[in-house]
Amino acid sequence: MIIPLERFTSWFDANGMPTERAAEWCEAITREVNLNTPIEGSGSPEGVVIASPRQRYMDTSGTASNILYIKQSGAGNTGWILV
Repeated sequence: MIIPLERFTSWFDANGMPTERAAEWCEAITREVNLNTPIEGSGSPEGVVIASPRQRYMDTSGTASNILYIKQSGAGNTGWILV
């Protein structure tokens, strides 16, 4: 389906620069992409990897039941849980 460009004209000002609406949309998309792309590393992320809640981490050196972590809480390097 082709969406007419007119539906997006409010995303750009008269000079063709992105509006605040466009910037907010880009920020939201970037945040979702970053949260859906797991961080990879060797070993547990607890106390080591700084991330926002909902971020995933894959332990490349883990065993079958010890590889995926999810950041449950906090803004620092703690709050990771093994799933």
